Amino acid sequence: MFNKIMKRGQRKPSKSEAIEPPIPSTAAPDVTVNHASRLPAAPPQAPAHVPVPQNPGVVEVLPMLKDVPLSDRHVVFIRKLQNCCIMFDFSDTMKSAREKEIKRQTLAELVDLVQSGSCKMNEIMQEELVKMISANIFRCLPPSQHGTVMEGVDPEEDEMFMDPVWPHLQLVYELLLRYVVSSDTDNKVAKKYLDHSFVLKLLDLFDSEDMREREYLKTILHRIYGRFMVHRPFIRNAINNIFYRFLFETERYCGIGELLEILGSIINGFALPMKEEHKLFLVRALIPLHKAKCVASYHQQLSYCITQFVAKDYRLADIVIRGMLKYWPVTNCGKEVLFLGELEEILEVTQSAEFQCCMVPLFRQIGRCLNSLHFQV
Repeated sequence: MFNKIMKRGQRKPSKSEAIEPPIPSTAAPDVTVNHASRLPAAPPQAPAHVPVPQNPGVVEVLPMLKDVPLSDRHVVFIRKLQNCCIMFDFSDTMKSAREKEIKRQTLAELVDLVQSGSCKMNEIMQEELVKMISANIFRCLPPSQHGTVMEGVDPEEDEMFMDPVWPHLQLVYELLLRYVVSSDTDNKVAKKYLDHSFVLKLLDLFDSEDMREREYLKTILHRIYGRFMVHRPFIRNAINNIFYRFLFETERYCGIGELLEILGSIINGFALPMKEEHKLFLVRALIPLHKAKCVASYHQQLSYCITQFVAKDYRLADIVIRGMLKYWPVTNCGKEVLFLGELEEILEVTQSAEFQCCMVPLFRQIGRCLNSLHFQV
C-alpha cells in the first residue's frame, strides 16, 4: 500500500509540467498566435526516467526520441522543442560550444522525425513546433553590407554575407519545410498556426542578405501558397505591398528576385479569362519594377514574369510594350541591353494586331538604339 501511494506521489507533479513546461526565459520575444491555446482532456503522463526541467534557460540533455517509449514520445518531443527555443551568441564560436552542439543535434533529430512521420503530432505539439520555429527565425536582420542600393551587387563576384547563426537556422528552416510538405500535416490544424501574421513575418525575412536563407524562404513560401488556398490572395497582396515599398520608398530589398521566382510559378497557374486584379498587379507593380536602378539584380526573373503574362493573354502585349517604353533607360546602356533582350522575348509571343497598336513608338525607340554609341546596344 505504501509503495502505491509513493508511486502516485511521483507521477502527480510531472502530469502538469510534462505538457506545458515553462518557456525558457532567454528565448526570443514571443510571437503572437491568433488562436486560443488548447489543452487535452486527459494529459498524458511523463515517463519516470525523463527529468523535470529544474533550470529553465539551460539546455537540457534528453534521451533520443527513438529510445523513448511510444506512449511518452510526445512529452519528450515538446521538451526538446523548448530546449531549441534557447538562443545563443554566435559572434564567439567558443562560447557555449557544448550547448550549441546539443541544440544542433536536437534540431537534426527533430527534422528526421518529422520527415519520417514516425511520430504523429497532435495539436499541442504542432503549436509548440511553430512557436520554436518562430522564436528562431523571426529576428532583427543585421545591417545591410551594401548600403541603400543593390546596383552592381553580383553574388558571384562580391563577398557573400554568411549569417553566423546558419548552423541552427538551416535546420530550423528544414524543419519548417518538412512540416509544411508532410502528408501527415493536417491543413485545418496547420493553418491556425501558419496564419497571416506568420506569413507576413516570413515575407519580411526575404530582405536577408544571406542567399541561403532566401532560397529556403522561397521554397517554403511557395509550398505554403500551394498547400493553403486560404492564404493565396493574402500572399499576393503582401508581395504587391513589398514591391510598392521597394519602388516608392527604399529602392532596396534583397529578395525581389526570389519573390519574382515565386510569382513566375503563380502566373503560370492563372486561369483564363484573367482576373482584373492580376492585370492591375502587372500594370502597377511588375512593369514599374523596370525603373529601379538595381533592375539588373532581378531582371531575369522579372522578364520571365512579364513574358508569362503576355503568353497567357496576348491582348496584354500592347500594355506591356508601352510600359517598357515608358521606363526605357536614357543613359544606362547596361539596362538598355537588358530591355532589348526582354523586348525580343515579348515580341515572340505577341500577335500582329497587338503589335500594330504599339508599332510606331516601338520603332522610334529602336531607331534611337541604332544610333547609340554603345556597341552592344
